[in-house]
Amino acid sequence: MATTGLPSDADADIARVSEALAMITPRWNVRILLALSGSGHPLRYSEVADKVSWLQNGQLHPKLQALCEAGLVHRVEHTSRHVTYGHTDRGAALLPVLPLIVTWAEEHLEKADRPLPAIEQIEDSLTLLTRRHAAAILWVLKSRGQTGGRALAKTVMPGSDWTNVYPPLRQLVADGLVDTAGIGKPYRLSVAGDALGPVFGALSAWSAGQPLTQAARHPLWGRPDTTPAPKKWVSNQSRLLAPTATPAPSTNGQISSLTGQHRDLFSHATPARSGAALAAGGPRR
Repeated sequence: MATTGLPSDADADIARVSEALAMITPRWNVRILLALSGSGHPLRYSEVADKVSWLQNGQLHPKLQALCEAGLVHRVEHTSRHVTYGHTDRGAALLPVLPLIVTWAEEHLEKADRPLPAIEQIEDSLTLLTRRHAAAILWVLKSRGQTGGRALAKTVMPGSDWTNVYPPLRQLVADGLVDTAGIGKPYRLSVAGDALGPVFGALSAWSAGQPLTQAARHPLWGRPDTTPAPKKWVSNQSRLLAPTATPAPSTNGQISSLTGQHRDLFSHATPARSGAALAAGGPRR
């Protein structure tokens, strides 16, 4: 069933990407997926719990269950007392999307008061992208350029009161993903919103079951003429960084990539952003 006024293929694309974001955005989900990625083999429940030790008793099991239901994690019951958890093929294929989110966040999110590990960059970015109607609004603005609020509403939420588009639009403006010259003026993607192309392209490819190499060929967000070299992320701790901890600064910035030997990610310090990004402030966290 159509959810926007866009052509059916674009509408289905938005729905798949929104569903993918909804799978990974809930609190701790990305950290749990990364905890499962470090050892190279399925982990017992106690081993997963040790890697995310800040979770209170009773919090981990429903999270693992939800990730299993989403098809990202598989649970194998060897015996009644021996159960292991690991990535499904779909879950493992999702991991290479995460460095793309970090790259976008480091360039476009506002500067934090302290250096942030990449896991927090991911979580901050996902919070922005999963706001209600965010993906659909960004999709329409990318495809149509400058658009007035009424026209945008007819496409993003057909059949609804057109004024309902303004709360999510105002939020996206506040978040720094959409720009406007003022009340009654057209809306357009900001530089940060337009730069989401690699992220949306990769999520689109993954959610459609395609290899991530197809991201650059996305009909709307793809940029086939620009293929940046993969970036490497530092991982130098024995367990996932706890949410309240301060990351240790990187010494050389060069060890295995997210899709290679990740040990337990992410603990690198965020590099300084460009002067333009700092001057603009960047999307809010």
